[in-house]
Amino acid sequence: MAKPDDRSDNAEKLQNMISNTEENIRESEAYLAANAGEISEEERTNLEAKNQRREESIEGYRAEIKDESSQA
Repeated sequence: MAKPDDRSDNAEKLQNMISNTEENIRESEAYLAANAGEISEEERTNLEAKNQRREESIEGYRAEIKDESSQA
C-alpha cells in the first residue's frame, strides 16, 4: 500500500534547501577569492558555472514554495 502524500512540511524543506544552496555558493565564492592565483582557469570556470546552476535551483525552489503556499 502506498504512503499518503504528506506535503505539510514541503515549504520548510524547500527553505532549508535554499539556505544550504546559498551557503554552498558563499563557500565556493570564498574559495575562489582565497585561491584565485592558484586555481586553473578551467576550475574557476567550472565553479562559476556550478554557482550559476545553484542560483537557478534557488529560483526553482522559490517557485515551488510559492506554489505550495497557493495550494494551502
